[in-house]
Amino acid sequence: MTLFQRSFTSAVTHQMLRMLGRVPLGASCRCILCNKKVQFFLPYQDGGRSVPPLLRELRTVGSDPDHFECPACGCHDRERHAFMYLSKLGLVAAWRGQAILHFAPESHLRSLIQSHQPAIYICADISPQEPSVVRMSIEAIPHDRNTFDFIIANHVLEHVDNYVLALQEIYRCLKPGGLALLQVPYSESLHTTFEDPGVETPLARLNAYGQEDHLRLFGRDVVDRLCSTGLVSCVRHHEDLLPDVDATVFGVNRRESLLLFQKPY
Repeated sequence: MTLFQRSFTSAVTHQMLRMLGRVPLGASCRCILCNKKVQFFLPYQDGGRSVPPLLRELRTVGSDPDHFECPACGCHDRERHAFMYLSKLGLVAAWRGQAILHFAPESHLRSLIQSHQPAIYICADISPQEPSVVRMSIEAIPHDRNTFDFIIANHVLEHVDNYVLALQEIYRCLKPGGLALLQVPYSESLHTTFEDPGVETPLARLNAYGQEDHLRLFGRDVVDRLCSTGLVSCVRHHEDLLPDVDATVFGVNRRESLLLFQKPY
């Protein structure tokens, strides 16, 4: 089978699964973002089989490749989990009237934020794909200190050349008491974060870090690393914050903690 044939077959299979997943009759799963019942959540590529062996052995926590995409609205598990976490803490309602900076904005999470009428809402990306997203590096945020109530960088810092500089910028631009959502994939086995300039090809990065454009794999020191520039941990775990939420029903990874941080007052 040629590469084209494999790609075409995969696309057709994915579309068929999407159609089946949307059937509401007898559906036991539910998407928290579109509020629709679905039969199942779609996998990312080939699901868990797509995860490189080293990443599986290192017990890497991130998106759930087996329950990734909602077949009804297309949202991803990391959007659903972040929304559930923040809703439980009452932080979604607090978006109204706030100043929010959102890096690499996920479309569904973005729409929800806009619906809560923040006073300022800036969507930013290093390589924006649409006019409503401004070109901005998280390592050089062009705003004054103490500007934002909330900064979202959901699975961003693993892509950044200098994540410490990015954290310094986040700290600088947050208001005292402001919050930052800084989800990243991390290994439960690695004692320290792993990055090396010799891991430079896409294939090497895929096998070492889990994705062709990742520049590191955070380890068990992830919280200490993210607090290194002055932010204070507000990290919460699924079993503590969402003990009654069935991860399979809602399509989230219960091993993924809420990596939330605050700038001290």
